[in-house]
Amino acid sequence: MTQSPAPTSSREASHLDRRAWTRTLLNKVPEVTILFWVVKILSTTVGETAADYLNENVGLGLSATTAIMALLLAAVLVVQFTVRRYIPSIYWLAVVLISVVGTLFSDNLVDNFGVSLWTTTAIFGAGLTISFVAWFRSERTLSIHSIVTRRREAFYWLAILFTFALGTSAGDLIAEKLAVGYFPSALIFGGVIAAITAIYYGFKTNAVLAFWAAYVITRPFGASMGDFLTAPTKGGGLGLGTNGTSALFIAIIVACVAWFTVKAKREDRELVTAPV
Repeated sequence: MTQSPAPTSSREASHLDRRAWTRTLLNKVPEVTILFWVVKILSTTVGETAADYLNENVGLGLSATTAIMALLLAAVLVVQFTVRRYIPSIYWLAVVLISVVGTLFSDNLVDNFGVSLWTTTAIFGAGLTISFVAWFRSERTLSIHSIVTRRREAFYWLAILFTFALGTSAGDLIAEKLAVGYFPSALIFGGVIAAITAIYYGFKTNAVLAFWAAYVITRPFGASMGDFLTAPTKGGGLGLGTNGTSALFIAIIVACVAWFTVKAKREDRELVTAPV
């Protein structure tokens, strides 16, 4: 078997390293780190609390709130699709908005159209499954490390929308319909996330499967925590309200995104100054 020749000089090696680094930068999603999961869960919780705040405190109503937030999400996604690589502020704004919209989709079906939580959970679960199947049949991968085309990015954001809507319905189903309660539900979902993490690191399971399983479960976990923090004490919550909770979590998200931005700019400068 003929092997490909190795780079013959440090100049060639640097050029290959730069090409690999460029492919990484062109990927449209962030590196999956602990901080990624922290911001994702906070975004999930903000989606729950912000949707409740806009619907109840501002008095827009579910239909108007959903229409406004869907238009904002569409505008941000247009920008996200236009940029050529991962930009933290744009990406995470899209995540927060898609969290809000996913929550509102579920709430609309249940509150305005009388669809049961069992049915919405099944509908969004089926939608997520179909999006994954279509994505894999088209691209032969579900890896988030290769979001380098608009078609893959479209599948990625569609799957994320379904994860948020599914997580909202599943979280409300367990916490409210089955009367498990907000905090016990958060413990259950947190336990599932811990189990997924342990299985992945302990048995070296498929990284793509582990990522998407954790991504789906963090939604009902964040939603249950959001409800627990904001719901009145007589309803099984801490009674902190949606205003303060949303403001605090948004402030933390902004701080994390600022750090992501500084880090990305530093990596850009290192790439520009790297020898070729």
